[in-house]
Amino acid sequence: MRNPDLTLYFITDSTGMAEEDFLEVVRQACAGGVTLVQLREKEKSGLEYFNLAKKVKRVTDQYGVPLIIDDRADIAMAVDAAGVHVGQTDIPVSIARALMGENKIIGATAKTAAQAKKAKEEGADYLGVGAIYPTTTKVVTIITEVSTLNEIAAQTGLPVVAIGGLNASNIAVLYDSMADGIAVVSAIMKSENPRDTAALLKRQVLENFIKKTAAS
Repeated sequence: MRNPDLTLYFITDSTGMAEEDFLEVVRQACAGGVTLVQLREKEKSGLEYFNLAKKVKRVTDQYGVPLIIDDRADIAMAVDAAGVHVGQTDIPVSIARALMGENKIIGATAKTAAQAKKAKEEGADYLGVGAIYPTTTKVVTIITEVSTLNEIAAQTGLPVVAIGGLNASNIAVLYDSMADGIAVVSAIMKSENPRDTAALLKRQVLENFIKKTAAS
């Protein structure tokens, strides 16, 4: 599968959570309609990451939601995830593609049109663009204007998911953009009802976003 549904892209953050509580949030998010789950673990050892990825994949498989592994192509391959997402300081997209093969999804972070074009040339299937708003998951947030997101989408033709501080109260800034969907972390991870929050966010995107595919 090389054409992921980016409508509601859920990025996890297990910081400070018991494993079962974390898995329950993932389960509720899937039940609420997230279209892609990215497991992102910056602090875990390779073995810890692998073991958690296996458990998360059991949940995502139950709901038919593709699992993307952040950074680690080896972990993605080990658990037979749908793909891997790489940032600007991770392995190059071309190497991820060579490792993962032609049938897996490769996502890349891009903050500029130049980075986006390079990612496309090296085999990326979609681009994560942001931060649209300041986030609580990174110490330093570099804001990306919606106009830059539109430029990246127009110049590459790749699906683009907007990321960075997005939630139900502020995604209207993207309604007239070329984003194919939104990526959220805290909006779901910190929600008192992840399932309902996911359902609301998905409905907002489906009802208000002007997808490139629909406009073409």
